[in-house]
Amino acid sequence: MIDSHCHLDFPVFDHDRDAVIARSQALGVRKMIIAGISRQYWSRLWNTVESNDSLYAALGLHPYFLIEHQSQDLQELRKYLTQYKDHPKLCAIGEIGLDFFLKNLDRTQQVYLFEQQLQFATEFNLPVIIHSRRANAQITASLKQAQLPRAGIIHAFSGSYEEAMEYIKLGFLLGFGGAATWPRATRLQNVLKRLPLEHIVLETDSPDMPPYWLLGSRNSPEHLPRICQHLADIIGISSSALANQTTNNLQQLFGWKN
Repeated sequence: MIDSHCHLDFPVFDHDRDAVIARSQALGVRKMIIAGISRQYWSRLWNTVESNDSLYAALGLHPYFLIEHQSQDLQELRKYLTQYKDHPKLCAIGEIGLDFFLKNLDRTQQVYLFEQQLQFATEFNLPVIIHSRRANAQITASLKQAQLPRAGIIHAFSGSYEEAMEYIKLGFLLGFGGAATWPRATRLQNVLKRLPLEHIVLETDSPDMPPYWLLGSRNSPEHLPRICQHLADIIGISSSALANQTTNNLQQLFGWKN
């Protein structure tokens, strides 16, 4: 299986990153995608993915850190994308998107930043990994306007069935992880049950978004197999069937052969 979204470059993994990766691989997690959040950490992220064959990079400007982003960061992102455009480790632009839940983040600035990065996705022919919180309508509108050559992943999808189908019509995959394992997440679980398997991918968002059995603890890709089993039980299929299908979905998106 593949962890389509994690942050293994974060300092919380500095003391045991190699061990976490080794345990994850031993449990069947073949690839892990590390999503970027801001310019100051891109170098750290790239050094991390180059340290292990199973790691891949997405580079982007996360809306949560809007206040920290500088006007020149978009051009710096373009420089990074130009530098690594043919590198097999670069698989997407992300984590980008909109967060309308946080009231202190200017919506107009968020939309501008998001749509500029969508233009980069077209320019460099890369998929996108999208963060969306209380912003599905605007993100859908921006995606329809952008008409990307390749789609991508809606990270940590938490919307309605109707919103899910809007993304699917645009060719997107929907990321599911620890949030859907919680007993109280019945609405999200009911959405998951109705979705076509061809548009579902697995993720951990490590070290965040823990499954219910990790309450208060660090999440990591080594928990993906148990998350997969839990989500498969919700859907009503075997964990191997879900692992195989979600892996195939990501291989098709990124053009990976194995």
